[in-house]
Amino acid sequence: MAGSATVRFVLDGDIVELNDVDPTRTVLQFLREDLRRKGSKEGCAEGDCGACTVVVAELDRSGDGVLLKAINSCIQFLPTLDGKELITVESLADGESLHPVQKALIDNHGSQCGFCTPGFVMSMYALYETNANPGRQDIDDALSGNLCRCTGYRPIVAAATEMYSATAPIPKDRRQQLQQVQRGDSLQIEHRGRRFFAPANVDEFASLLQQNPEATILAGGTDVGLWVTKQHRELQTVIYTGRIAELNELDVSDSYLSVGAAVTLTAAIPAIVRQYPRLDELFRRFASPPIRNAGTIGGNIANGSPIGDSMAALMVLDTSLVLRCGTLERELSLDSFYHGYMVSDLQPGEFIARVKIPLPTDDAIVSSQKWSKRFDQDISAVCTAYRLVVRDGSVSAFRMACGGLAATVSRATKTEAAINGQPWSDATIENACLALAEDFAPITDMRASADSRLRVSQNLLRRFFAETQSEQLPTVYTYGR
Repeated sequence: MAGSATVRFVLDGDIVELNDVDPTRTVLQFLREDLRRKGSKEGCAEGDCGACTVVVAELDRSGDGVLLKAINSCIQFLPTLDGKELITVESLADGESLHPVQKALIDNHGSQCGFCTPGFVMSMYALYETNANPGRQDIDDALSGNLCRCTGYRPIVAAATEMYSATAPIPKDRRQQLQQVQRGDSLQIEHRGRRFFAPANVDEFASLLQQNPEATILAGGTDVGLWVTKQHRELQTVIYTGRIAELNELDVSDSYLSVGAAVTLTAAIPAIVRQYPRLDELFRRFASPPIRNAGTIGGNIANGSPIGDSMAALMVLDTSLVLRCGTLERELSLDSFYHGYMVSDLQPGEFIARVKIPLPTDDAIVSSQKWSKRFDQDISAVCTAYRLVVRDGSVSAFRMACGGLAATVSRATKTEAAINGQPWSDATIENACLALAEDFAPITDMRASADSRLRVSQNLLRRFFAETQSEQLPTVYTYGR
């Protein structure tokens, strides 16, 4: 594969060109250690606290528009900036004039120790640039990836509300400069024996992966980044999917939603929720905006975490995966994809190309629930999902999948058998809760005890039943309304 070894991106109106780039050097390391920009902070080095938040601008799929999104620079590898614009907290002020976001935070006393403040500024800046009239829920969602241990959030939320009242800066035309840093070839880096490839199309990617079946596939880096920052792994060969147009396609046919494996969660989630509105709360609580802006649906599935939040819902929908190796494709049900803890059906040189999600039927109820220590931006202790069809008072079709109860996300087959064909009633649900104890033998870990996990999964099933009886149970999103 022929290509360039120079990483090119825009920063503060200048085109930056970098050679001999370490493939797994993070954007945060580059900012703080190379450029001496100390605004972005390292709080956790795992994309959890938001102190490192920056904004990245890139051309949309048409090439005519520009997308701005907040990301965690602590787990984003530097070569992934190629063809994009990097915006940091130092980029916002115009000489002595603060950006409205910065001024609003000062006016509302939204900072105390200041450590987390630059990250809040950048999350608010992303909201400022993409939503001219946000409601309180929009603000809460935008800030859900940023943790503050000093102020409480009231003054920060107030600043996010008032940042629109100041005179807006002159909008920047980013498109021209972004077009200048687009490349027609592939990116290929070698640094001290380690390699980074960013192929331009799916055929190049498939060929590269066949030649290097041991390579690490890098999509959003929201998990792979931690291999480097927390586990201190040295990744010898990395193949990045972010530039592959075919893996970034999202289409709706007459029977299913087709989501390319490299489609970000930010792009995929609205398309899924439009088809299945009851999944809205689950996906609002799926990580945080900076994680969703980088992470991909294919990466979430391929990672195979037993507490991955997307898989239970996708499993009950009878989702299938299109897997590709070289020029050959095969289709496999998500039900059959996992064989054990972090073990999947992927063969050497094979990758997830597309995710096929069947469209809803009029008579089916689909829902999913999540239980975690924190409400926002936390990994599940338990995640459950259901698909239910009731006809004439009896269950004609029921599927249930659970995460956090076994080595993989998996179907609750005995629970399904206890419900299918039975009246949709309290008695059936209580029998199903007994069957759920036979489906899974949860473990105790730092997130929850085995007993708590089982009891919660049973109570979530009871809650789902109550919701189907038109009981409007309060959640954080509805309480007090």
